[in-house]
Amino acid sequence: MSDDRPDPDALIAQLRSDEARAQRGKLRIYFGASAGVGKTWAMLSAAQRERTAGRDVLIGVIETHGRGETAALLAGLDALPLRELDYRGRTLAEFDLDAALARKPAVLLVDELAHTNAPGSRHTKRWQDVQELLAAGIEVWSALNVQHLESLNGTVGAITGVRVHETVPDTVLDEADEVVLVDVTPDELTARLAAGKVYLPQQAERAAQNFFRKGNLIALREIALRRTAEHVEDDVRGWRVEQSGAGGNGRGLQAWNTSGAILACVGPHEGAAQTVRTAARLAGQLNVRWHAVYVETPRLQRLAAAERDRTLAVLKLAEELGAATAVLTGSDVAEQLAGQARRLNCATLVLGRPEPATGWRRWWPFARALPLSRALAQRAPALDIMEVARAESSRRLSRAPLEGARIDSDDHEKAPTYWPGYAWAIATSVALTLVCTPLTGVLELSNIVMVFLLGVVGVAMRFGRGPSALAALLNVAAFDYFFVPPRLSFAVSDVQYVLTFAIMLGVGLLVGQLTAGLRFAAGVSTSRERRARSLFELTRELSAALESSQVVTLGGAAVRGHFGGHALVLVTDASDQLVQPVDPPQGFDPQVADWAFRHGQPAGLATATLAAQPWHYVPLRAPMRVRGVLALSPSQPRWLLIPEQAQQLDTLARQIAIALERVHYVEVAQQAVVEMESERLRNALLGAISHDVRTPLTALIALAESLQTLPPEAHAEAGRAIVAQAHELHALVSNLLDMARLESGIAGGAVNLRRDWQSVEEVVGSAIRAARTSLGNVVVQTALDPELPLVEFDAVLIERVLVNLLENATKYGAPPIVVGARAEPGTLVLTVRDHGPGLPAALLGHEQKLFDKFTRGEAESATPGVGLGLAICRAVVSAHGGEITAANARDGGAEFTVTLPRREPPEPAEAQL
Repeated sequence: MSDDRPDPDALIAQLRSDEARAQRGKLRIYFGASAGVGKTWAMLSAAQRERTAGRDVLIGVIETHGRGETAALLAGLDALPLRELDYRGRTLAEFDLDAALARKPAVLLVDELAHTNAPGSRHTKRWQDVQELLAAGIEVWSALNVQHLESLNGTVGAITGVRVHETVPDTVLDEADEVVLVDVTPDELTARLAAGKVYLPQQAERAAQNFFRKGNLIALREIALRRTAEHVEDDVRGWRVEQSGAGGNGRGLQAWNTSGAILACVGPHEGAAQTVRTAARLAGQLNVRWHAVYVETPRLQRLAAAERDRTLAVLKLAEELGAATAVLTGSDVAEQLAGQARRLNCATLVLGRPEPATGWRRWWPFARALPLSRALAQRAPALDIMEVARAESSRRLSRAPLEGARIDSDDHEKAPTYWPGYAWAIATSVALTLVCTPLTGVLELSNIVMVFLLGVVGVAMRFGRGPSALAALLNVAAFDYFFVPPRLSFAVSDVQYVLTFAIMLGVGLLVGQLTAGLRFAAGVSTSRERRARSLFELTRELSAALESSQVVTLGGAAVRGHFGGHALVLVTDASDQLVQPVDPPQGFDPQVADWAFRHGQPAGLATATLAAQPWHYVPLRAPMRVRGVLALSPSQPRWLLIPEQAQQLDTLARQIAIALERVHYVEVAQQAVVEMESERLRNALLGAISHDVRTPLTALIALAESLQTLPPEAHAEAGRAIVAQAHELHALVSNLLDMARLESGIAGGAVNLRRDWQSVEEVVGSAIRAARTSLGNVVVQTALDPELPLVEFDAVLIERVLVNLLENATKYGAPPIVVGARAEPGTLVLTVRDHGPGLPAALLGHEQKLFDKFTRGEAESATPGVGLGLAICRAVVSAHGGEITAANARDGGAEFTVTLPRREPPEPAEAQL
């Protein structure tokens, strides 16, 4: 029997997806093969229909390009005024993003999706403005040509011969809710161009001779149709997957399971960007995840800064196109790529086609290394390998945001090779020659060779490959000239020495190569250990932080320690507003930090939002919400472009955010405990007062009213009853006041004890007399040590302790009540026991709860009292530095024991004489 019930996990995922889509605005893109097909005209026509239907339609920015038919459709539509920006003495008009967010229309028209914003704008590209509008819940309509898609940049450039510089990531089109294809035939588009409906006459003539050739238009039309079909196919696939996961109506449908990710291999050559674009296109067609990786070898580590900049720009492009990027280190590129493909479960590797050998390399077989594709095929036979051709007409990637800063592909130190290394190689060869010359008659030539090889190893360890190679050549020359007969000549008497020279040179070069490689590997391991150590230390320190200020200090110190420069951790206040620094450092912009906090996205340096800023702002995103912002001005700005360093910064920010959230919830829990305790005490106080205060007050009112009707001979009895009720009410109020005074004194450390040397017998007798009203006819016995010494304490307070204990025994125990006192070394022990039922069974093992405020031996009892007598006893005894306990007596009943510290009393004056 088949189970057609829907998958609960799929339903939950679908509900979350629907909720996210409901909060986000919809994106409609009017898509065409080239300019002039009528995208803007179609968009404005649809906008007029929506306005007629009653929707709030607003024009953010529209480019009519002087077309009268398009401009006529603007009539009746509200439009935002453009924002003016000054740039190099010119005034540029740009789309006003903030005004659109404040206006928040139902539909907003934003033309030219691939447009590059003027410097000084919040975002570099207009499509990034659109993303912020969508996040604010605004529906956006825009227009896009196929040549502006990033993955097709090289393909379109190869077809048309025109380099397109303004591009949009493919993910923007893929994630669009609606794609409306606006299509015309090449002949009709050519006719429009000739009629002046696309460009002005002068521009139209140049366009007809270049971009708008019929062959170009046919090819672009085919690409646009295919790209639209892919989007429709994605919609169908999404619908099938949704129906398959939801069950019910999707019975019989099977979700398509496309497995195998794509790994794009980024190299230092010019065609790396085209490799990334092709991998993005292939991943989109196959609907699979994809990765981009760059393997840094010791040779690539010595590349010029411009070439290293280009590599990081390609990795940034891959991230924009939806790839997960990484930088690997190793001497064998094929081995690193094969291992990464296995770890990521990639089925296809996309490589750039290698450059053909030129010059002497074409004829020298040892100069031609094994092609990377063949090396990968040997190490990973199961992988599909695809080579990508170069695209000479693709746009150049921008590297402007971080110009002027030195690049490092990792955070370990890589000292460049300068002339001192070669000078040391020369000096080492000279020094070894001088040392070995006097030993010519002592050491064999084979041992002298070993000394020269040792010098090569030392130079390689300290200065790298170049100086070690120079040292090997110099050492061979010195050995031949100074030590091989005939000496002081490069002539060789024995041909066997030629083999010795060759072996010596080869071993020297090989040892230098291996030593330098070991040095490189040690540097990589050191950098990895440093990253792991910084994370471990931050996690360990944050685990002990109990306040937000501690997290801020520790987090800022950890980020500064790893990236250098300056770092700030900004947190929120009680009103959930970002707290800005009182004295902000140079270059710090509070508005950018607040934007990153409100939008939950990085901004500033090395990002697509306000990239001209000298600081990098990262939102502290915790599991529940954004807890603040981490602002960083690193000593090496290019580190932010390296995937490993970006991941390190993201991990540090996540650890800080989690610690802030943990501290926040600790404070919330503590506040909740305080509020619960306060509520419990308030309820207990109200309950006690409502019963124990209202009862004597009711009795007093009744007795006072009865005096008017009672005969004179009964007035005396009524007066005694009034006095008894007044005493009971006075005792209750006295307990409340005493408890408040003692608690405030203990909390403030200012309980004023009037200590004096007292006779224990007198204090016990005074307490029994003071409690006589409450005791009534109850018998009180004493068991006092006959040799009790004088003890220093506050007689009034200790008497109050004994009175409360006697009253407690009277209420809950049974006679006789026994008061005992005995002296022990360093302490005085007072006991009060009764012969009643003993302590409640519920409190056995938790006897100290009896001394809590508003705690009674019987929760529901007709016995008067509010549960403060024993609490007062503990407060008084604690103020004296003593201890009070309760337990069941061996012969039955309850016994309370008070232990007070004591010291030997002073000698009487007569004894001193």
